[in-house]
Amino acid sequence: MKLILIGATGLVGREVLRLALSDTRVTAIVAPVRKPLPAQPKLHAPLVDFDRLPADAPWWQADAVICTLGTTMKVAGTRQAFRRVDHDYPLAAARLALAAGTRTYALNSAAGANAASHFFYNRVKGDLERDLETLGFASLTHVRPGLIGGERDVARAGEGAALGILRVLGPVLPRRWRINPAPRIASALLEAALAGTPGVHVVGPEQLA
Repeated sequence: MKLILIGATGLVGREVLRLALSDTRVTAIVAPVRKPLPAQPKLHAPLVDFDRLPADAPWWQADAVICTLGTTMKVAGTRQAFRRVDHDYPLAAARLALAAGTRTYALNSAAGANAASHFFYNRVKGDLERDLETLGFASLTHVRPGLIGGERDVARAGEGAALGILRVLGPVLPRRWRINPAPRIASALLEAALAGTPGVHVVGPEQLA
C-alpha cells in the first residue's frame, strides 16, 4: 500500500513514519514537509508550502492519508494561525488526496474534539472532524488521544507536570484518563489507514492507554 503522511516531523508523526517504514504492508510513503527529511527506503518527502499545496502533484494518489499535523497556541501566536495549521492544512490535504482518488483518511484528533465546544482548541478539532466527514471518504477514522506521552522537540507548557502526575496515578485511573503513548497512537492510525474499513470510526483515549 502507498500512504501519504501529513505531519511526519511531529511527535506522533515520527512514530507513524517509523512504523510504516518497517511494515511490509507499506510499499511507499509520501511525506510532504517544510524541511528535508533524511533519505529512507520507501520514503518520498517532497518540500512543500502548506499555504500553497501543489494540486497537480502525482503523489496525492495513494491508498490512504494519515494526518498528524498540529501546533500549539504558543507556537502559532494567534487563534487564526492555530486554526490554519490544525484545521485548514489537514482539510486542504484531504481534498487534494480525495480528488486524486485516495479513499481512506486517518486523523490524529483530540479527546475533547467537539465543534460545539466552548474551548477553542476542542472546537477547532471538532470543526475539522465535521468538515472531513462531509468530503465523502470511503473510510474515515478519528483517533482521539488524551495526554500524549513521548519526547517532543519543543516542550508544551504544563504538559510535563501533568504527565508526571498521570504516570504516578495511572494504575488507579480510568483508562480514558491515562497517558496515551505516542507509539500506540501511531499504531492505531496506521492500522486504521491500512484496514480502510468503510464508514466513519472513532478511536477514543481509553483504547490508546
